[in-house]
Amino acid sequence: MKEQEMKSRKILLVDDEPELLRLVRGILEEDGYRKIQTACNVQEGLTVWKNWKPELAVLDVMLPDGDGFSLLSQARSFSDIPVLFLTARGEDEDRCRGLGLGADDYIVKPFLPKELTLRIGGLLRRCYKDQLTLVHLSACDLDFQRAEVIKGNQRIPLTAKEFEILQALCRNAGKIVTIDQLCEAAWGDNPFGYENSLMAHIRRIREKIEDNPSKPVSLITVKGLGYRLNTEE
Repeated sequence: MKEQEMKSRKILLVDDEPELLRLVRGILEEDGYRKIQTACNVQEGLTVWKNWKPELAVLDVMLPDGDGFSLLSQARSFSDIPVLFLTARGEDEDRCRGLGLGADDYIVKPFLPKELTLRIGGLLRRCYKDQLTLVHLSACDLDFQRAEVIKGNQRIPLTAKEFEILQALCRNAGKIVTIDQLCEAAWGDNPFGYENSLMAHIRRIREKIEDNPSKPVSLITVKGLGYRLNTEE
């Protein structure tokens, strides 16, 4: 995962101490994170979690209307994002309970700011390393969460095969992806005989992502080898 993509992830902080919330938020913002929401109790945390859809949560154990364990237990019914417990309670029983509910890591207060950012960065890299979200091309954006091409005010749906082909190209952006590799991505372990089908899919993908499909600038044919996708930073 690129650093810029990692720092664009949405992080929810839940703690009943306003000073600690400001401290943790400041640490994360100084490290480059910009999408941060806070909550000070279980109910508020659940509301933000459901409506804002964070991609990582940092939870305190002791909260005024319950505890972080209860919050995590309820949230796991609709969300599987990585969770880090940040708490003054470091007993083994609490640690095991949190991990047993599906928490991914546990830090005991007081903590070093660098340790916190390293733990959060590590969780984001591990949990989202294979996920593509929004990829920018010359004439459009690719939204892999919705399987759509965003072109001006239009949202153009991708078929399942187009989705798989574009994912393989995006994971190797700027590099040549062979015809065999693309056929395998779209049709599985026995990709032989699908070359003509691949060409038809490439043509339809260009119609969706290029300004001029006859003169592509994003999805380029590398004669005799395969295709290359040029993305925009």
